[in-house]
Amino acid sequence: MGEQGPSGAKKTAKKTNASAPRTAAERTPPGTEPATGSATAAGKSAPATGKSAPARRAAKAAASPKSPEPAASPKPAKRAKPAKPESPTALVRRARRINRELAEVYPYAHPELDFENPFQLIVATVLSAQTTDLRVNQTTPALFAKYPTPEDLAAADPEEVEEILRPCGFFRAKTKSVIGLSKALVENHKGEVPGRLEDLVKLPGVGRKTAFVVLGNAFGRPGITVDTHFQRLVRRWKWTEETEPDKIEAAIGALFPKSEWTMLSHHVIFHGRRICHARKPACGACPIAPLCPAYGEGETDPEKAKKLLKYEKGGFPGQRLKPPQSYLDAGGTPAPPLGAAG
Repeated sequence: MGEQGPSGAKKTAKKTNASAPRTAAERTPPGTEPATGSATAAGKSAPATGKSAPARRAAKAAASPKSPEPAASPKPAKRAKPAKPESPTALVRRARRINRELAEVYPYAHPELDFENPFQLIVATVLSAQTTDLRVNQTTPALFAKYPTPEDLAAADPEEVEEILRPCGFFRAKTKSVIGLSKALVENHKGEVPGRLEDLVKLPGVGRKTAFVVLGNAFGRPGITVDTHFQRLVRRWKWTEETEPDKIEAAIGALFPKSEWTMLSHHVIFHGRRICHARKPACGACPIAPLCPAYGEGETDPEKAKKLLKYEKGGFPGQRLKPPQSYLDAGGTPAPPLGAAG
C-alpha cells in the first residue's frame, strides 16, 4: 500500500510488474534500448528506440535470462576391439603348450588310486564315484585283504562288504556294483579284467571314464579320463564348450596325439586338485596363468594364492597311501591310513 505525503499525494511503492515497462520507458534516455523485461502486461512491445530489428533482437537475447548451456557430451569411449576368435590351429598350439607346461610342473603325475593289479584298479575306480580318492585308498586295503580276487568278491556276503565300504558313502549301491562286477569278470572273462573298451563298458558300474582309467593305467592303452576336474578345466581354458563327457572326450582328443591322452588326463586332474580349484582357483600361483583365458577368476595376489594350494604344492599329504617313488622324490607325502590321527 502507498503512504500519504504532506501534499496528500499518494507515493507509490515499488512498481508492480504491470507498470514497470511504462516507467522504465519514461526513464530511458532517447536513443537507448529499454531495460530488460520491457514487454507490457498486455504483451505490447516497448516503444521503438530507432535501433534496427536485428539489433533489438540481439540485445533482447543478451538481456534475457540465459538458460544454462548444456554440458558438452563426453566423447564416447572407444570400444575395445573384440578378441579375434581363436583359430583351430592356434587352439591346438595353446592347448599343447599348456600340457607341456603342466608336464614340467607335475612330472610325477599319476593315478591317485592305490592299486597293484587291474582288478584292484577297476574296483577302486568304481568306488571313487561321489567320494575322494583318499577315502577310497583308506578303505580298499581292508577290502582287498579279505577279497583279493574277483572270485572271492563274487562270492562275498553283501552285508560284510557293505560294512567295509561304509566310509566310502553310498555303500549299498557300491557293494552291489563291485560284487556284480566281480561276478561278470568270473562268468564272462575267466576272472580277468578285459583290456578292450567295448568289454569294459559292459561290466556293472563301469562307464567310459572308468574304462579309460583302467586302459590307460593298467594296460598302457591311451585314454582320456573325463572326470569333474577335467571337465571344469578344459572348459575354463576354452579348449571346448561341450558339456557332455563323450563330446568333451572327442573334442579334446582331437587336440592331442593319442599317445599323450593318458598323461594329459593326469596333468589336468593334478592341476585341478592342487591349483585350479572349482570355487577359488589360485591364479596368482598358477604356472600357466599367461595362457589361461580365465585368469582372474580366482585369487591373483601371489602370497594369498599360495595359501590356497593343496597336496604337495601346499605341503599337505597326497591322496595315496602308497604313492609312486617319483612322487615321494618330488616332496610328496603319503596319505594317512583310515582312522589315523590328523
